[in-house]
Amino acid sequence: MSGIDYLEINRSLWNGKTKIHVNSDFYDVEGFKKGKSSLNYVELDALADVKGKSLLHLQCHFGLDSLSWARLGAKVTAVDLSDKAIEYANSLNDELGLDAEFICSNVYDLENILDKKFDIVFTSYGIIGWLPDLDNWAEIISHFLKPGGTFFIAEFHPVLWLWDDNYESIKYPYFNYGPLLETNTGTYADWNADFSHLACEWCHSLRDVIAALLKQNLKILEFEEYPFSFYSCFNKAVKGDDGFWRIRGLENKIPMMFSIKAIKE
Repeated sequence: MSGIDYLEINRSLWNGKTKIHVNSDFYDVEGFKKGKSSLNYVELDALADVKGKSLLHLQCHFGLDSLSWARLGAKVTAVDLSDKAIEYANSLNDELGLDAEFICSNVYDLENILDKKFDIVFTSYGIIGWLPDLDNWAEIISHFLKPGGTFFIAEFHPVLWLWDDNYESIKYPYFNYGPLLETNTGTYADWNADFSHLACEWCHSLRDVIAALLKQNLKILEFEEYPFSFYSCFNKAVKGDDGFWRIRGLENKIPMMFSIKAIKE
C-alpha cells in the first residue's frame, strides 16, 4: 500500500459518483421525497421497531437509508467518506424536515470525531470492498455499540466479486491479498454515465467478516445467504417473478447477498 492514498482516491471517486446518483432513476430521489422508503425487508425485519433508538449508519452514501430509518423514528447519526455525499444528505435532511446527523469521515477515524454510544450500528450493500482492514472495522463497530446493542449488515456476497464483468470466468481472488487498483467506468446506477475514475478496493471472504466480528465479543444471532439481489446493479441481471434480480445463466446457483445480525455481549 506504500504510496497509495486510497482514502483520497476513493473520496474523489465517490464524490463523482454522488453527482450522478442523486439524479439517477436507480435511486429515485423524487420518489423518496414523496415518501418512498429505500429499505428492504431484510433489514426491516431484522431491526424491527427502531422508534426512539439511536442508530449509527456507517458508509451511508448520500443518506437515503439513513433518512428512511429517521422516518421510522430512529435517532440517526450517519457517516460517509464523501464530502459531496454528506453535503447532499444534509440538504435532503433539511428539505424533508428530519433530524438525522451526517458526518463526513473515514470510518477508521470516527472515534476521534464522535463521542456517542448507540443502540444499533447498521451498514449495507456495497461497503465491505472499500475497507482494507475488517478487524479495525469490527473494533469501531464494537466501540460505538452500547452493551446489548445490535449490529446489522446486509451486503453483497463475496462470491459475486470473483467474476469478470460479464460473469463468464473467475477474475478476482476470494481472499484479501491487498488493494486492487482499477479504473471504474460509468457507475452501477448508470452504466452509460460519462464518468471514469481510479478506484481502490479489497476482496474479503465471509470468514474475514465473521471472524472480525467474533473477535470483538459480538455474538452472531442470525446469518443468512440469499440467491438474489434487491438491485439491478450487475451486468446480465434479470428480474425474476418474485421481483428480485439474478445473473442470467447463474440463476439460483450462486449466493448474491448475505446478512448478519449480532449483539454486543
